[in-house]
Amino acid sequence: MNTDKFLVSQDATLRSALSLIENNNHGIILTFDSSNKVTGLVTDGDIRRYLLKEDTSLDDPISLCSNKDFLWEDPSTSRELLLKKLDHRIRVLPLLDKNRKLINIVSRDYLPIQQEQAVFARAKSPVRISFGGGGSDLTHYFSADIGAVINTTVSIYSHATLRIRQDEKIVINSLDLKKSLTAKNLKDAIKPQEKFGLIQALLKTISPDFGFELDVNSDFPIGSGLGGSAVVAAAILGCFNQFRQDRWDHHELAELAYQAERLYHGIEGGWQDQYATVFGGFNFMEFKMDQNVVHPLRIHDDILLELEESLILCNTGISHNSGSIHKNQRHEMKQKEIKKHVQANVALCFEMRNQLLRGELLRFGNSLNKAWNNKKKLSSEISNNDLDLIYENALKHGAIGGKLLGAGGGGFYIFYTPPSSKHELIEFLNESQLEIRPFRFEKEGLRSWTVRESKN
Repeated sequence: MNTDKFLVSQDATLRSALSLIENNNHGIILTFDSSNKVTGLVTDGDIRRYLLKEDTSLDDPISLCSNKDFLWEDPSTSRELLLKKLDHRIRVLPLLDKNRKLINIVSRDYLPIQQEQAVFARAKSPVRISFGGGGSDLTHYFSADIGAVINTTVSIYSHATLRIRQDEKIVINSLDLKKSLTAKNLKDAIKPQEKFGLIQALLKTISPDFGFELDVNSDFPIGSGLGGSAVVAAAILGCFNQFRQDRWDHHELAELAYQAERLYHGIEGGWQDQYATVFGGFNFMEFKMDQNVVHPLRIHDDILLELEESLILCNTGISHNSGSIHKNQRHEMKQKEIKKHVQANVALCFEMRNQLLRGELLRFGNSLNKAWNNKKKLSSEISNNDLDLIYENALKHGAIGGKLLGAGGGGFYIFYTPPSSKHELIEFLNESQLEIRPFRFEKEGLRSWTVRESKN
């Protein structure tokens, strides 16, 4: 609103003040002194009442009928409070700064909406635990057969924060890598750098047309077997998605993450990681060349609680290279015998789905054991003597089944143990100095949101 229509010198005449009131159509005028400080408020009614007195004139100074104890608000006053005051009994309300200078006028006819402020995007995406069907989510397998896996997301996350800059500069900070990347523009940012290969592949995939600052950190170590690369990719994509008008849906986000990691970054692997972290929850996934389908599993809460209490997530402390293992699997898959093991895991995956839905958890634990023994036959790189020893001792100390997560070769084991043996297994793992990682099942997948900079 044009505030000049509401301001008049405290030395001005009543005549000029009335003219100004007539022009602003709000029935009030504000007086100011030589320092532009607002000194009073005058209504057309105040002037009329003053003129009814004896010996008054339109040439008298407006200060003679000015109300110096008038209502006003600070510019930072909430819209809620302003609305309430205007709705209650006030028609017009001046907004003054700390020096009592006029900033704006609000009225029942004029209460502007808040201007857009700078925002940043945040996202978090969960890791997954895969129970069965390993190897069948690889394209070179389901190009000629049907793949199926069963997995769930858990309360371990990758986090990302994205701020848009006013220039083309790009700054990326990764706590996971303990490194930063600074580039003058996108072209400079995607120049090959070994450590930032995945993030650079994402930037190449989505080609953002603005400068930005990106911070990334995860609750899990690199090479954990929890589908970490896909989780990091999903969190970053979730942030960029917040600044799109036409937002990517869950399938598109998973496909973009796959494109970046598998095609552009060149890391071999399956499809389940991307779908798991984006969709979240317990899912049975089927893979075919024409379409991938994610089936959410409606497992009763009591079954989920019991399963959660019966699983132990354990970090072997051994890092692994999933791309190398999957590359070896691709080569081994040419053998008919190896392919039969994958087919057996797919068939077992259907059984495990039914066991979960029916709450047959002891059978499910035994199926985990079968799934692991089948998976180890797919490649000589999936396990080794040290990993086998951990597993064999876990079975001796209460576990009835388990498996290495992800491609294998290291990372995390998941063990299933009945209640009567849980303490024995925990004691063994602690004595072996193997880190037990607490978790809860996570029903949600990728989540992203925006926050005003002024609120932080």
